[in-house]
Amino acid sequence: MTENRGALDGIRIIDLSTVVMGPYATQILGDLGADVIKVEAPAGDMSRLSTPARNAGMGALALNVNRNKRAIALDLKRPQGKQVFLDLVRTADALVTNMRPGALTRLGLGYEDLAAVNPNLVYCNAQGFRSDSSLAGRAAYDEIVQATSGTADLMRRATGTPTYMPTILGDKVSGLTIVYAVLAALLHRQRTGEGQRVEVPMTDTMLAFNLVEHLAGRTFEPAQGLLGFPRSLAPGHRAVRTADGWACILPYSRENLLDFFTEAGAPELAEDPRFGTAESLAEHFGDLYELIEKFAVRRATADWEAACARLSIPFAPVLDLDQVTEDGYVREVGLLETAEHPTEGAYRVIGSPVRFSATPAGLRRHAPRLGQDNDEVLAELGYPPEQRRALAENGVTAS
Repeated sequence: MTENRGALDGIRIIDLSTVVMGPYATQILGDLGADVIKVEAPAGDMSRLSTPARNAGMGALALNVNRNKRAIALDLKRPQGKQVFLDLVRTADALVTNMRPGALTRLGLGYEDLAAVNPNLVYCNAQGFRSDSSLAGRAAYDEIVQATSGTADLMRRATGTPTYMPTILGDKVSGLTIVYAVLAALLHRQRTGEGQRVEVPMTDTMLAFNLVEHLAGRTFEPAQGLLGFPRSLAPGHRAVRTADGWACILPYSRENLLDFFTEAGAPELAEDPRFGTAESLAEHFGDLYELIEKFAVRRATADWEAACARLSIPFAPVLDLDQVTEDGYVREVGLLETAEHPTEGAYRVIGSPVRFSATPAGLRRHAPRLGQDNDEVLAELGYPPEQRRALAENGVTAS
């Protein structure tokens, strides 16, 4: 475990979120050193039901997204539970939630309610759609957002069928957006003393993410072309077969093209007018990809790797998931480490991808069981032992 204090040491974050988007964001904030307190309903977060699992409520996903947190279980629908929560809010720097605004309002936990308790609070609410839109109350999971943000259509343009990315891209991109939004609001508060509400709508986040390159010709008024980034959407934009496997061979620059065609034994193609200018190449990426496929299959992956390294042509072998986790690079940088959980035993921890010279991110706390830290957190809030016992006996807290 990391002993050094992280960059966010001294910052307290309340995690009132479920599943992946919010918990992933608060996991990162915890990795960076924040004191993250996960507040769950007595039944627990849905992510605790993930499989595989050695023990109920401690599935693989929960072990990952809940590290570096403490956990309390509160019935927020009961007055005593709500009061404990408000006492916790008074001590917090920020709160992250993905509950829908209507549900928060009914519980008396909207921004205005909590700002009255702690005016300096950074209150980050993430949900599918903007709270002031006609779709504000709709439920939204990752697949819904992939549909509403154009992500599924990008897959249609590439494959012919509107499909979902086989990763929860909307959840994770939105989680990363929550992180930088909360950090920016905390910096503003440090400068001015002013808390604020921050909203991260998933659909808006993924639209902004997708349109960086795909707004393309529609960037201009009047339009100077179609939507869509030609390099990504051209037919054949995929890994190619080699003589013994698969690889990504990506001659990117004009010099790369010359070197690739020369290495492939067809230097005359470097002078092909289809690839002569950026404009003509944009129209003929499909032709280029077809030629790369044609030449790639003639040589083994290792031969192409050596040649591309010598010529500074971007290249990578295609690794399957089993190979990725055991890859030499992953082992070299220590991205996956084995740790010993107090109740779950040995497990693999996905390390932080960010490196700090003075305030390293890392594993400071194993993922907690449901309600594991009820007593500790309540004691910090000043609740005496007899009151803590009464809350547990009356079902206000759970474990």
